[in-house]
Amino acid sequence: MTLVHHDPDLAVPAPMLGGIDHLEWWVGNARTFAGFLCSAFGFEAIAYAGPETGRGDRVSHMLQQGGVRFLISGALHPDSPIAAHVQRHGDGIRDVAFLVDDVDSAYDAALARGGTGLRAPVDDTDAHGTIRHAAIATYGDTVHTLLDRSGYDGPFAPQFEPSDLLDPVGPAVGLEKLDHVVGNVELGSLDRWVHFYEQVFGFSQLVHFGDDQISTEYSALMSTVVWNGDSSDPRTTGERVVMPINEPAAGRRKSQIEEYLDFYGAPGVQHIALRTDDIVESVRALRARGVRFMEVPSDYYRSARARMDGISGLAWNTLGELNILVDRDQDGHLLQIFTETITDRPTVFFEIIQREGAKGFGEGNFKALFEAIERGQARRGNL
Repeated sequence: MTLVHHDPDLAVPAPMLGGIDHLEWWVGNARTFAGFLCSAFGFEAIAYAGPETGRGDRVSHMLQQGGVRFLISGALHPDSPIAAHVQRHGDGIRDVAFLVDDVDSAYDAALARGGTGLRAPVDDTDAHGTIRHAAIATYGDTVHTLLDRSGYDGPFAPQFEPSDLLDPVGPAVGLEKLDHVVGNVELGSLDRWVHFYEQVFGFSQLVHFGDDQISTEYSALMSTVVWNGDSSDPRTTGERVVMPINEPAAGRRKSQIEEYLDFYGAPGVQHIALRTDDIVESVRALRARGVRFMEVPSDYYRSARARMDGISGLAWNTLGELNILVDRDQDGHLLQIFTETITDRPTVFFEIIQREGAKGFGEGNFKALFEAIERGQARRGNL
């Protein structure tokens, strides 16, 4: 995707974002994938659109848990852009949709600052009101919809009706909100995409990790986290948008980022971090629902205890039993765990995270995590 089509005018204020409204998945079978997320991860089907509601080219299921919303869409015809996307990439995230107060000014600002427009502002209206939306291109075939739903009180959007899918039986999972959304880009393009988010959306760099910090015996990667969290503009509202971006680095063997790019066929969203207030209960519920997680070696917890010395209340036996990782920074500590890839292609997975003051991303766990990923790559013959 071309990053910039004209000289940017950075005197124009950056778009003001109110957080991520939803993530849209484009998948081969929307009903099956939606059912999987409800059964395995405890989401609730909120709304549906399809031929029965006047939407003849696709079906979409809106799922929600806490403040996390996933829109699962599938094609009804072979010449659909969704079908082409799935053929190229497999199941994956098409849209990271941002809330805005004024779609027109946000869209105009993004274009003025160098963004590429994919869809000019347009209204969708029904008896429940109007939503206004536009779209900006980002890495690969991923897009950012700019969405104003302040004038709409329906179940999700026009042409959507309340879902009639039954809620599966299972323990409550307790996912509360999106924590961050991670993208993978090609070798040599990390700086360009960091610059894109700084320039087009006014983001800043939260932290950068070099290949000396994220490496194993076999592979390495680099990562920069961009966000809109340090804005002093009083117009900034809602949840902060946090988006780490990864690129592969030179190593002895193929890195997880290279495997992703090989199978997805382009840059795209690699994993979605979901926040919980009680990771032990969340992971117990997810395991009871059949979710499989990456495993770390038992000796991980010996070094973890030393790193976490002075922090009380950690149930080490339970953490070890459930394979939950721990880390700390100057602001507190966090607990996290990562699922196996949830798609047929080894591309997309979830992170479950509990923050107890920490603002980091589990730097102390990078080596253990990436070695666990490499074991999966080895089993697939892709290391």
